[in-house]
Amino acid sequence: MAPANNSLRPSIPSLAAIEHRRRELLAWQVAHRPADPSDDPSAEENIEILQSLEHLLRNEAPESPEELYPDEDLVPSSTAPEPPALAEPALYGLAGLVVRSLAAHTEADPAALLLQFLGGFGNILGPAPHCMVGNTRHGLNLFVVLVGESSKARKGTSWRQIASLFTEVDPLWVAHRITTARPTPYAIINPLRDQDPPTDRRLFFLAEEFASVLHMLGQPTGQLSPLLRCAWDGGDLSASNGTQQLHATNAHLSIVAHITESELAQHLTRIGSHNGFANRCLWTSVRRGQSLPEGGSLPPDRLAALARELRRTLNWAQTPTEILFRRTEAARELWQDRYPTLSQGRQDAFGAATSRAEAQVLRLSALYAALDCSGQVEAAHLHAALAVWDYCQASASLFFNDAPIDPTVRRINEAISAAAPGGLSKMQIRGLFHGHVSTERIELALQQLTSLGLIGLREPERGRGRPSTIWAPVSAAKAAGLRN
Repeated sequence: MAPANNSLRPSIPSLAAIEHRRRELLAWQVAHRPADPSDDPSAEENIEILQSLEHLLRNEAPESPEELYPDEDLVPSSTAPEPPALAEPALYGLAGLVVRSLAAHTEADPAALLLQFLGGFGNILGPAPHCMVGNTRHGLNLFVVLVGESSKARKGTSWRQIASLFTEVDPLWVAHRITTARPTPYAIINPLRDQDPPTDRRLFFLAEEFASVLHMLGQPTGQLSPLLRCAWDGGDLSASNGTQQLHATNAHLSIVAHITESELAQHLTRIGSHNGFANRCLWTSVRRGQSLPEGGSLPPDRLAALARELRRTLNWAQTPTEILFRRTEAARELWQDRYPTLSQGRQDAFGAATSRAEAQVLRLSALYAALDCSGQVEAAHLHAALAVWDYCQASASLFFNDAPIDPTVRRINEAISAAAPGGLSKMQIRGLFHGHVSTERIELALQQLTSLGLIGLREPERGRGRPSTIWAPVSAAKAAGLRN
């Protein structure tokens, strides 16, 4: 179901488009830089263009497009990519009933309602319901990150709608198992720590200021990134509070996080370096779903009816016997058909953020099955999970571009892009690292950039002496004639 009233959604450039444009302008500046900067009357203007883009990446956007692109020749001709649309199969069963019921009475994006509902439901279920892939156990806990414009995307509104429903279903979970504390290892493990008698193993982390979490993930010696990665995997956690070592056995941690696009842009590099965390997240682009000047709320009788259905589902799932979800034959055939696409890897930032597609779809399909009170994952459940994943994957493409994640590869790519259209010789590329990177490592990096379709060999200009091997961005290399 596509979000209503798309005309209300602002047309803004994606983070990947901003970064791409920044590189284009940098390359333009390098290509047109005179030997003596004082000879170039537009040098100061070019610097202002680049600074404007940097301000935009730091949430300091210029007041108008004219300030962002003072030279009309540099105004991008392409429009911002359309936000993804939530396909109908994602609204299957009880999840679809919840989203449709709530969406009619709120400005929140249906996708935000759905992903947060699935994230909360997966945590309420606890660690017992699970799937197995070989010897690897998968609980039904999710890490959901909503990315949208501050206030206008109605991220907080969407969570309050879901929280009101869960309060009717399980008020103790809402009161005691949801935390908004500052995300330190101690704050996560302390509520889950081993005690006698055993404590509740569930913890739902609501991070409405997710930028602070990403900042902590960038600390090179911090414990938070490995702890969160381990928590998504499920199992035993441990951390120190400075005086004692805390342990949490069989922990069941879920995360719903909110962040603006500009905040995410600031942390793209940090996320890239911690891609083991990024690929455990369901990245979700959200916008305002519709305009309700008078607001709205679901009538109490409708809310109570939804709560009854959810309690029935939870009573089925929270039995003394652990539930192991298995696919039906029809679901197995569908899984085998989609698996090659899901498991296909990419060696760039987007690929790093979406490389756990199989595991994400597995968990989502089991959640849809649990909402149907079924221990078997049927084709309809898998179709629903695939539709959710397609939405999250399309969202991730707005935030993560095709930049390489390897620092050596990334450095070479940036240098070659900045040197366009002329490109760089191998000697110049080796000079980027001042002898600290081996020739073999540089060769591998060039092969990776070539395989990603980012660079190519261009025909060198003929002159005296032996012609050099020149590497250039694919667009420049094609213009000059690619070499075999």
